[in-house]
Amino acid sequence: MHTVSGGEVAGILVAVFWAILVSFLAVALARLAQTLKATTKLVADVTDQAVPLLADASTAVRSAQTQIERVDAIASDVQEVTSNASALSTTVASTFGGPLVKVAAFGYGVRRAIGGRKEGAPAKEPRRTVIVGRTVAGARRDKRKKG
Repeated sequence: MHTVSGGEVAGILVAVFWAILVSFLAVALARLAQTLKATTKLVADVTDQAVPLLADASTAVRSAQTQIERVDAIASDVQEVTSNASALSTTVASTFGGPLVKVAAFGYGVRRAIGGRKEGAPAKEPRRTVIVGRTVAGARRDKRKKG
């Protein structure tokens, strides 16, 4: 019979150790390959979904830009109409304002002259003015204007 020497036992132990190590590394590499496959599939799915989303976003941005341009055009038209209305108002006020004020003042003066108190008619109650929640008699108001 053949006796096994210490070197041969050591060689067998090293061979078994290497076989176990290679088996663990093979399992780890197989799992890493599965993970890479899953990651590749996930990236492909995300890309497939992202491309239409980006196209939709691009369409939405273009549509928003078109709407902004329309609103800008409307705003400039409104500004032009406002300035035209302001100019028209100024023109009307300067053309008719002065003469209308004079006619109104003249009419008021004529009414005051004709509607003066008649002899024997009872005096009207003095007019009252409301100032911040209080009533001030007409005589007091007249004193304040003179003073």
